[in-house]
Amino acid sequence: MKTIIAFSTIVAVALAASLERVDPKHIPIIRQENEVSVDGNYRSSFETGNGIVIQEQGVLKNAGSQDAASEVVGSAEWKSPEGVPVVLKYVANEFGYQPEGSHLPTPPVDTNTPPPIPEAILRSLEWNAAHPEENEEYQRPQHQ
Repeated sequence: MKTIIAFSTIVAVALAASLERVDPKHIPIIRQENEVSVDGNYRSSFETGNGIVIQEQGVLKNAGSQDAASEVVGSAEWKSPEGVPVVLKYVANEFGYQPEGSHLPTPPVDTNTPPPIPEAILRSLEWNAAHPEENEEYQRPQHQ
């Protein structure tokens, strides 16, 4: 998890830094904040003179239990070489890295495929198929 967090931060900073066309040696840090608490939670952010804004906060969920997991929420903002604002938001937790942004590719939407059958319904259909004798009394014709 920490590797994912470190990698995503490095990639975001590297991408943002590579977008600068003016002398990158003299880009000032306008604002920088770092806050780390003793329980492992943290908050970090900075803003550069060329419009890059990065912020991230991390928390330890279920501390002290077997289900303990880190969760990091953050964002990175910069302008593309064409001058278009780019915003990347992300969450990294026990469910993996989940980035969001209009610049990210998305899979095509398939409207011809029906949604998957819920697990409970699927189990019920399988059970009915394996036990047809229990449905026979409802299928027999009634004698008058």
